[in-house]
Amino acid sequence: MALFGPGRRGRGPRGPGPPRWLLSLAPCAWLSSARRFPRVHPGCAPALPPGSSCGSSSGQAPPSIPHRRDDMGPGTTCPCRGPLSRPQVSTWIEPVVASTQMAASLYDAGLLLVVKASFGVEALSNHSASPAPPGALENQQQRAISNFYIIYNLVIGLTPLLSAYGLGWLSDRYHPKISICMSLLGFMLARLALLLKVLLDWPVEMLYGAAALNGLCGGFSAFWSGVMALGSLGSSEGRRSLRLIVIDLILGLAGFCGSMISGHLFKQIVGHSSQGLVLTAFSVSCATCALFYSLLVLKVPESTAKPSKAVDTVSGTVCTDNTLDPDPTDKQCVIRHPSSPAKAKPKKTIIALLFVGAITYDLAVVGTVDMMPLFLLREPLSWNQVQLGYGMASGYTIFITSFLGVLVFSRYFQDTTMIMIGMVSFASGALLLAFVKETYMFYIARAVMLFALIPITTIRSAMSKLIKGSSYGKVFVILQLSLALTGVVTSTMYNKIYQLTMEKFAGTCFALSSFLSFLAIIPIGIVAYMQASWLQHGDITEKGRC
Repeated sequence: MALFGPGRRGRGPRGPGPPRWLLSLAPCAWLSSARRFPRVHPGCAPALPPGSSCGSSSGQAPPSIPHRRDDMGPGTTCPCRGPLSRPQVSTWIEPVVASTQMAASLYDAGLLLVVKASFGVEALSNHSASPAPPGALENQQQRAISNFYIIYNLVIGLTPLLSAYGLGWLSDRYHPKISICMSLLGFMLARLALLLKVLLDWPVEMLYGAAALNGLCGGFSAFWSGVMALGSLGSSEGRRSLRLIVIDLILGLAGFCGSMISGHLFKQIVGHSSQGLVLTAFSVSCATCALFYSLLVLKVPESTAKPSKAVDTVSGTVCTDNTLDPDPTDKQCVIRHPSSPAKAKPKKTIIALLFVGAITYDLAVVGTVDMMPLFLLREPLSWNQVQLGYGMASGYTIFITSFLGVLVFSRYFQDTTMIMIGMVSFASGALLLAFVKETYMFYIARAVMLFALIPITTIRSAMSKLIKGSSYGKVFVILQLSLALTGVVTSTMYNKIYQLTMEKFAGTCFALSSFLSFLAIIPIGIVAYMQASWLQHGDITEKGRC
C-alpha cells in the first residue's frame, strides 16, 4: 500500500510516496490521518490547487477535498454523483395517501348504504299509490339509486374543472403541496357532510352540495396529480414506474382495509336515523389526520430526476449518474444530437397517443366500477352490507397484484408492453363479470383483473419521462381532469344503459367495458411500434459506455 511506504522489490515501479508531514507522524497517527481521507467516487479527481499534487513534498498538509461527506451540508453537491441528500421520513407521501384512501373507502361504502337506506323498499312502497310486487320495487329502488349517482357524479366530476388546473399551476409556481392540501380540505368537508346527514337525518339531496364543495377544492384530480408530482420528484427515471406503483400499492392496501371493515362499522348502531354513524365518524377522522399531516409534517423531496452532467462540447457526449438510483442501467453515457423541430414532433405524438390510450381505458374502468355496486345489490347476488364490503375490498387487491406485476415485468419488458398486459387483464375479467350468476364467479372474474392497475400508472410514468420536472403538476392535472371529464360522461352513459338493460341482461355494461379495454390497446401498440422503429434506425438517443 502506497500509504505505508514504498512497495517491495520485484513488485513493479513504486507509486508516489507519502508527503513528509505524514512520515513524521507515529504509525498510530498514520491510521488516524488515513481515516480523514475521503472516499472519492471512481472517475472523480480531487480538486487541488494549480501546481500541487498528492505527492507534494512541501511539508504542507493536503488541502481539504470537497468530496468528504463529513464536510457536506444538506445542499452540497458532488460533481460526479449529483445531489447527496439523506431521505427523510417527512418527505414520504405514503401516510397521506393511506389515510386519505382509508377515509375514501369508508366514505364510498357509507354513501352507497346511506343512499340505499334513503331509497329503501319501505319508503318507495309508502309513496306508491297501489301495491307493487317486490321485484318491481327493487327495480324502482335501483333506478332511484342510479339517478342519484348520475347527478352526484356529474357534480363531483365537473366542479374540479373550475379549480384543479389553477391549483396545479399554483403548485408548480409556488409550492407543490398547495393542490394536495386544498383537495384534502374538500375531502374532509364532504365526509363531514355525510356524518351530519346521518346524525341529523337531513335529506339525501344535501350531499350534492357536499360534492360541489369537494370539487371546488380540487377534488381527486388535484389531489392525485399532486401526489404523482411529489412521487416523481423524489424518484429517478429508471425507478419511477416502481415508485409510482408503490404509491398505488399503499392506496390499495388502505382501501382494502377500509372496505373490509366498512360493513361491520355500518352495523354498529342499529336504527334508521343513526345507522352508519360510526362508519362516517371514522371516515371524518381519517380525512382530518391526512389534512393535518400534509400541513404540518409533509415536506417536498429534493428532485433526483436531474442527474449531473459532464458535457463534452466536441462530441456532445453527456455522462449521467443518478445518485439515489441503484439501477446500474441508468449509469451511462448518452450521445445527444442537437434537437430539431422534426424530433420534437414525435415526442408530442407519443404524449397524445398515451392520452388517448389512458382516456379510452379509463372509460372502461369507470363504467365497470360505477355499475358494480348496483349489480351486487340486485338479484341474482343480492348481497348484504358485509358481503358488499368484502366485494369492494376484493377490488383493492389488484393494487397488490399490479405492484408485483410491475416489480417483475419492469425487468424484462418496456412500459408499453406492461400497459398492454394490464389492459388485456382487465378486458378479460370484465368479460367474465358480464356472465356472473354466483358469488364464486364474481371472485374469479376479479382474480382475472389482477394487473388492471398497471396501465394508468405506467402511462403517467411514461409521460413524466417526456416532460420537465417543473411541468409535472400541470401535465398530471390535465391528464387527471381529462380522466375526470370522461368519467362523468361514462358514468351518465353507463347508468342509462344499466337502467335500460338490467331486466334483460344486467352484464351489458361489463361487456361494453371489455370492448373498450381491448380498443385502448391500439394507440399503445402504435406507440410501441414507433419507439421500436426509432430505436432501430437510430433516431432516438444512442447509448454507449463512457
